[in-house]
Amino acid sequence: MLMSEYNVSGIEFILSGLTDRPELQVPLFGVFLLIYGITLVGNGGMILLIMIDPRLHTPMYFFLSNLSFCDLCFSSIISPKMLLNFLEQRKSISYTACAVQLYLIIIFADVECLLLAVMAYDRYVAICNPLLYTVTMSRQLCKRLVVGVYAVGLVDSVIQTCFTFQLSFCSSNIINHFFCDIPSLLVLSCSDTSINEIVLFAFTCCITLSSFVTILLSYVYIASTILQIRSAEGRCKAFSTCSFHLTAVVLLFGTVLFMYLRPTSSYSMDTDKVASVFYMVVIPMLNPLIYSLRNTEVKDTLRRAINKPRTNF
Repeated sequence: MLMSEYNVSGIEFILSGLTDRPELQVPLFGVFLLIYGITLVGNGGMILLIMIDPRLHTPMYFFLSNLSFCDLCFSSIISPKMLLNFLEQRKSISYTACAVQLYLIIIFADVECLLLAVMAYDRYVAICNPLLYTVTMSRQLCKRLVVGVYAVGLVDSVIQTCFTFQLSFCSSNIINHFFCDIPSLLVLSCSDTSINEIVLFAFTCCITLSSFVTILLSYVYIASTILQIRSAEGRCKAFSTCSFHLTAVVLLFGTVLFMYLRPTSSYSMDTDKVASVFYMVVIPMLNPLIYSLRNTEVKDTLRRAINKPRTNF
């Protein structure tokens, strides 16, 4: 389907979706509806538990509540539209809605990476400098770190979205994905996209690599400190405080590295879609499960909330 040379607000894009097989649309709708429901309950419940229990009002859980909020928003940007498209013949999205979706995706993708880096630094201070932990990770610093994370996401998102939607689209309006993604949009443009590709590469590398390096260095120091602990029980206790964060890091960055570092000869759009589903839909569902199932403090808070006696009126 051809489009005019200039962008106007009346243009709409067509999302190709996860699959073009009609017999899979309803089963996939059921699967992703279940995943989205678990994501809402898991992340919403995590935020609520941290809010109601004063014992969880620590830097680690402050960052965790922000991660849950990020996962909640990230999934909600993608899932409702994807679920709706499973049931519709015409999987369209307006020009404005596509721009808004891309803008929000970039914000929360950046926030997710940077928050994991901040949480790694928090674990580094807690394990390597435990006597100075409360002084170093003050409430004021924690708030500044979170504000800084969102500020970076907002700046990156504004720049990337403006650069993308100042292009002219004239070859086709069919986006070969289930959401508005920068590479998929650049393919549709009849403008010169070299500047866009440089900006995308620069910001992606800067944010992803800075987060990865921060996490890597933090865990190098953490591992060195843990190995110096003489008792096996002490080493196990120290490692348990960061094991759930390390699991979340491996899931996210493992998926990102798989997407962007695999050989071009093995590139497949279907594989790329599956990887995108994993880090944009599945990981937000898994994160609260990882942090709750492997964290005794969260499990104790949940147990107390469930068993709390209710007042009869």
